[in-house]
Amino acid sequence: MRDLAFIAFLLALWGFGFRRPFVFICSYVYIDIVSPQRLTYYLLNSVPISLIAVALAIGGWMIADDKRDSRVTARQGLILLLLLYCFATTQTADFPIEAADKWQWVWKNLAFAAFLPLTLRTRLRIESLLVFLTLSAATIIIVGGIKTLASGGGYGELNLMVDNNSGLYEGSIISTVAIALVPIVLWLIRDGTLFPADWRVKAFGYALCFACILMPIGTSARTGLLCIALLAVLMLRTVKRRMLYIGAMALAGAAAIPLLPSSFSERMGTIKTYQADESASTRIAVWQWTWDYAKTHPFGGGFDAYRQNSIRYDTVAVQGTGASTTVKRELTVDKSRAYHSSYFEMLGEQGYPGLALWLLLQAIGLWRMEVIRRRHRAPDDELAWAGRLAGALQHAHLIYLLGGAFVGIAFQSFLYLLMGAQVGVDTYSTRRRREEIAAARLVRRSARVALA
Repeated sequence: MRDLAFIAFLLALWGFGFRRPFVFICSYVYIDIVSPQRLTYYLLNSVPISLIAVALAIGGWMIADDKRDSRVTARQGLILLLLLYCFATTQTADFPIEAADKWQWVWKNLAFAAFLPLTLRTRLRIESLLVFLTLSAATIIIVGGIKTLASGGGYGELNLMVDNNSGLYEGSIISTVAIALVPIVLWLIRDGTLFPADWRVKAFGYALCFACILMPIGTSARTGLLCIALLAVLMLRTVKRRMLYIGAMALAGAAAIPLLPSSFSERMGTIKTYQADESASTRIAVWQWTWDYAKTHPFGGGFDAYRQNSIRYDTVAVQGTGASTTVKRELTVDKSRAYHSSYFEMLGEQGYPGLALWLLLQAIGLWRMEVIRRRHRAPDDELAWAGRLAGALQHAHLIYLLGGAFVGIAFQSFLYLLMGAQVGVDTYSTRRRREEIAAARLVRRSARVALA
């Protein structure tokens, strides 16, 4: 029965797409985020629904979409350049078979990210993309929030609809994405036009924000705790009464501590003493190995190059108290440990050129969002909504990049959908601004002619 429900939903989306081709784009976003083929027992598992959605999206744009306002930007060019570079490193990868497996989904994410901005010509389309992105992720987050409230969760114990520890179904990744979504949800509550801004939309939006905050608790992901802290700091840029906000946050934090599950408190406590935690010690050892590896392989080793690492590290544990305190050191040897960092993932797999390209993409996106945010921050500006959206996308991007420091998510689709939305807002607001400037010049020219 569940398989039939998923199939009916997809067929309905695609049916609407033949009337409005942009719905094909939204259907791909849904498939990419939720991965319904993982949630079904037999029907969708044997059908390449992601490939079908991409074909429909590109075909619908090429055949039926209006392309008058479509623009190709420098960031799209950089994404394509990164795509070509990743292709080159895949051909010379240290582990060709494993690299080819990762390449199969990486190139799709990069190619779609380069294509997506061509379709984002209007505010309605930009907002529709964000609504589908948010609601698709919400299908996972809401389930996680309910299970956290019911059971408290735990590291590696929170089942998010499917027993699959990859993509957005992995604890640290969904925690990062959930917190990054909060600024976007708050923008949709305030400026969204797809749904009327009544009490129902606000109630659902704030409840979804609460579920997002619960994700790091349910997964016991330390990365999520750091993302929450960054979100709290970034919110200072948008709130009107900052001192009241700081006081409310402090009060909420103090009230929440006794209610947190013990498993979460114990795991968060290891942030202060990384040497006593094997997971943190492993990360640092792998980062050191990757740094040394890049010195001899400046162009990277291709996807999954980490499989050749062999690391040695000490864990330190303090036992006893007072005069009977002893320090126990234990040597651990491990192999083929993942990077646990987007930055070291890029460095190890794509080398210095790939890392530089990736960082340049992030820097340009953050800078352009800041430009738009400042340009349209006046409340009476016709594009004030775009300024606020640029700020929300910038905050989401910063949170994702912080989470990426501790999770290997450099090629996850959420980041590139976020970048696609940024490019869409950028090109739309820039085009509107040029139109306004041209109209103003025409008015001044007409006035001069009349006076002459």
